[in-house]
Amino acid sequence: MDMNRSSSCYLVPAASNGHGAVIKLLLETGKVEANSKDKFGGTPLWWAGTKGHEATVKLLLETGKAKVDSKDRYGRTPLSRVVNNGHESVVKLLLNTGKVEGDSKDEFDRTPLWWPSKKRREAIVKLLLETSKVKVDLKGPGDLIPLSRATTNGHEVVVKILSKHFN
Repeated sequence: MDMNRSSSCYLVPAASNGHGAVIKLLLETGKVEANSKDKFGGTPLWWAGTKGHEATVKLLLETGKAKVDSKDRYGRTPLSRVVNNGHESVVKLLLNTGKVEGDSKDEFDRTPLWWPSKKRREAIVKLLLETSKVKVDLKGPGDLIPLSRATTNGHEVVVKILSKHFN
């Protein structure tokens, strides 16, 4: 293995394509970093989650080395990317670590709850709210809260879910 090359040139493509067995082999060498970042700041966990590769995400989490809240250069965490892309099973895996910051904001002030509220992803909204780590009234872009996003987009079910969480 060419040690002059970044670990990301090996792990990121494997993670992005869901090649868990390859990732496991590479990590076992001890010569690659589990949290290596590509030029955009995406880690193997970030990419595997973004693409919805549940088994690969599980493998990375089981190593105990993958940082669940690592941010890319735009401030997006794996959770932010996963909820944006609608991968419910991967959201569960990340939330079950107990290590994710539910209200982490990216550089545009978007939180993980902002994405599914905009995109009519009721199950993911419920999962996020069940953690009690998410503030339903946290402002995002344009000083809008997730309820505003759901209302603007006409997502009745999401509006009902979010409305129940206001005091």
